[in-house]
Amino acid sequence: MGFTTRVALSCARHPWRTVAAWVVTAVVGIGLTSAMLADALTTEGDFVGTPESQKAVDLLEHRLGRKEPVRDVVIVRSSTQSVDDPAFRQRVEAIHDKLLSAAEGPVRVGPTYYETGSPSQVSEDQHGTLIVVTQPGSELNDAGDNIKPVLDVVEAANGEDGYQVVATGQATLSRDFTTLSESDLGKGEAIGIPIALLILLAVFGTVVAALVPVMLAIFAIVVAVALAALIGQLSPLSFFVVNMITFMGLAVGIDYSLFIVSRYREERRAGHEKLDAIEVAGSTASRAVLFSGLTVVLALVGMLIVPTKIFVSLGAGAILVVLVAVISALTLLPAVLSLLGDRVESLRLPFFGRRAQQTTAPHEGFWGRTVDLVMRHRVIAVVGSVAVLLVCAIPYLSINTGAAGLSTLPDSSLSKQGYVLLNRDFTVGEVTPATVVVDGDVATAGGAQALGKLRAALAGDDRFGSPVPTLAADKNLAVITIPVAGDPNSDAALDAVRALRDTYVPDALAGTELKAYVTGASAQNLDYFEITDTYLPIVITLVLGLSFILLTLAFRSIVVPASSIAMNLLSVGAAYGLLVLVTQEGHGAGLFGFQVVPTVEAWIPLFLFSVLFGLSMDYQVFLLSRIRERYDQRGDTREAVAYGITSTARLITGAALIMVAVFAGFAAGQLVMFQQMGFGLGVAILIDATIVRTVLMPAWMEILGDRNWYMPRFLDWLPDFRVEPASPPPAAAGPPVTGTHEPAAPS
Repeated sequence: MGFTTRVALSCARHPWRTVAAWVVTAVVGIGLTSAMLADALTTEGDFVGTPESQKAVDLLEHRLGRKEPVRDVVIVRSSTQSVDDPAFRQRVEAIHDKLLSAAEGPVRVGPTYYETGSPSQVSEDQHGTLIVVTQPGSELNDAGDNIKPVLDVVEAANGEDGYQVVATGQATLSRDFTTLSESDLGKGEAIGIPIALLILLAVFGTVVAALVPVMLAIFAIVVAVALAALIGQLSPLSFFVVNMITFMGLAVGIDYSLFIVSRYREERRAGHEKLDAIEVAGSTASRAVLFSGLTVVLALVGMLIVPTKIFVSLGAGAILVVLVAVISALTLLPAVLSLLGDRVESLRLPFFGRRAQQTTAPHEGFWGRTVDLVMRHRVIAVVGSVAVLLVCAIPYLSINTGAAGLSTLPDSSLSKQGYVLLNRDFTVGEVTPATVVVDGDVATAGGAQALGKLRAALAGDDRFGSPVPTLAADKNLAVITIPVAGDPNSDAALDAVRALRDTYVPDALAGTELKAYVTGASAQNLDYFEITDTYLPIVITLVLGLSFILLTLAFRSIVVPASSIAMNLLSVGAAYGLLVLVTQEGHGAGLFGFQVVPTVEAWIPLFLFSVLFGLSMDYQVFLLSRIRERYDQRGDTREAVAYGITSTARLITGAALIMVAVFAGFAAGQLVMFQQMGFGLGVAILIDATIVRTVLMPAWMEILGDRNWYMPRFLDWLPDFRVEPASPPPAAAGPPVTGTHEPAAPS
């Protein structure tokens, strides 16, 4: 008796204890989340390693004991009055007084133009002025909360007597991103869960059976978020981790339960007693869930090695919820099935209930006829499906990775409104400047000459504002703040900072022993892009290698894992291409309500590969496990493939549609990154469940025949961890079940 079988039977024999333990765990998790989650999350995208921008930040902290201040601006504008009009001045000073009164903690409200006389605080048309708001030494995550009273003043003053009052900057943007993320999360759940429930009703045909997977997915999400809150106390996680846990929890949590509940119902209909049916499900479907979960985890491990906060956070969150979903499926689900018994068939739907009870022979029904057609024309099916997938992948060759930036936020967001004015009338670089940190003896004549040379060179480039140097000779450090024109995520700003790093700074410091490091929003973006480009092939190699090893152990074959990996690479490549075609090039974007932006978020390709490869292998393990089980019983590859696909097609299609619904919910959000992520995941799962699983895989396995199960003799020493047991399941102990109810088992 295998591990999953023993666990399933133990939990089924003591259902109340098992359910009680999970309920207590969930309640404790809710308490931990309420108390700790806020402190565990951050909007900062820190680097785990030390690229150039991080070295500059570290020097500032270690030598000067400070961080670069978080910068925001409040803009006051009138369409009829100029800054020289007394009424305009009175309005600005009144707003300034309110800002001073509202500012709390580290928030510092700078002086008005009327106090400084600085031309940089006045717009070119003289109809607007700005007030700088800084938070020295604050974490960006805290800055978003700290600035709320200031933003309340701004929103209250906006529109009064025809004056436009807006704000933008790092803290304002952080707050807007957090708010939009939470909004998109809620929208994703509101769309994904109801659609998933409808699909489950269609697949199962009964209300009770459909509700069980949703309940287990919610348990998995609650516990995983609590675990993330605990981990975040040691090292804060990106606030996107909650979104990751939610959509992955809904996707895999529902799917794992779907397969186990379906196998249990199948065995009950075959005449097995309740515990025998749970035992068979535990030795087959539960075992497949365990291996499937491990495969997904191995695919997600790749994100943990990428030295950035967002990848580590997303990878950790996804791994947590997958592991919790697997554990709940192996323990809580058998207990729930034991308590429900045949009441899992309760509240049957008239049409779908009958369809769900029907069994189909390998060559009968829609799926049977489809597979039979594909296998009879196997060469055409393989060539045609591969050609379609390769054509879909072609647009990926023109992918342009980057960051969407402020301009892609909804027009209703305060930071977007402020950015539009700032970019049009002022120098946006005042808010997100480049910072050059010079390390060495800056007090020497050579140091002064180098700094002067840099200032003179930048004066001839209109992409840069006037540098503001700060010398700390006793600390052997100089800090030069250089305004950079444009959105820090724009190509123009990124090119300007590249020139600063590659040309201006090296030329100025040539012949000296000084070292310089450039940081700031654009510099951090450049480092981030370089890291993702560097680690993408490393992650792909790691994930493919680990997956090959696990699948070899699971199916006692080297051909099956090689074929599976090749097919999944084709589906991932097609998803990449369609993502570029729709979201970057704009073909069909209007149909989905997507923004068309010139870049795909830099983290998307690596993220999509890890998640998509894991979820694709998820279905592959379920399908191949059923094929291998049948092959071990009958010894006929063709019949085993036909049986495996026809017996799981309804479930895999339903599971795929559930994932597509969940991902579509997130793609319906306002943030470009969620639109791209949701679309990429959804279209890949759709391709995988249709072209790959229904056409390419059966045709290819038919071509190979018994060669699918080839295992070199020199690998015979490997342990046999095959997903399905080689022996047939226990014989039925009674007549088929037709929907009778039996009492719940006591604990």
